[in-house]
Amino acid sequence: MDPWKTKITKVEPNHLVTCGYRQEDLIGNIPFSHVVYLLLKGELPSEKQGKMMDAILTACIDHGVTPPSAMATRVVASGGVPLPTAVAAGILSIGDAHGGAIEKGAKFMQQGIQRMKQEGLTIEETTKLLVSESREKKQRILGFGHRIHTSDPRTQRLFQLADELNIKGNHVLLAKSIEKELKEVTGRQLPINVDGAIAAIISDMNFDWKLGKGFFLIGRVAGLTAHTYEEQTMFKPMRKMFTINHEYNGQDEKTLER
Repeated sequence: MDPWKTKITKVEPNHLVTCGYRQEDLIGNIPFSHVVYLLLKGELPSEKQGKMMDAILTACIDHGVTPPSAMATRVVASGGVPLPTAVAAGILSIGDAHGGAIEKGAKFMQQGIQRMKQEGLTIEETTKLLVSESREKKQRILGFGHRIHTSDPRTQRLFQLADELNIKGNHVLLAKSIEKELKEVTGRQLPINVDGAIAAIISDMNFDWKLGKGFFLIGRVAGLTAHTYEEQTMFKPMRKMFTINHEYNGQDEKTLER
């Protein structure tokens, strides 16, 4: 049988090498977010890339108790399970509807910029084309609009950093252009949310859109760990977290005939 090949980590007795670097050299010398970049890219980031990476992961850490991942973690933690089990429950709730907008948004923007270059279009022309086609297909462009924020503070900070660090490129420009176009054609303010901002920035950092959910997962695990610990140390097991008001609308009660 051929050996199992991996470019990530070499493990030998008393010796660990990750993406070409001895782990004991990374420990205490390279920030965690930079090591995440190393794992995903195969090389250490520049100072600016590392700072942007750190900001992206920080922007994903938590969004209160209302997202499905936090609720799932809290409910399962309340059952008295080990911490990893409760955190895993939250992770299992992450999908296209919750946490998936980074991946889908990055794919949409990367394909849009690729099309722009192939067809010799401007950012503005590409924007109008993409928005028009999406509306014709009745497909929502993910990464725009938020159920709570009318101006996502995380988005503003991430874009500010991308500008300061000279990371902003065509994908960020496209995202901002789409935001303006959506307002013009729909008459509604659909601000770029944190997922849309991250999608644009990781695209300008040349990350594959398939890694989109990965950024969310890596950052959100920290928040889910905190939710589990808080639930299990501050509250009684099986406490009432949600309303118990409900209505049965099944079959009428019947007497079993024997």
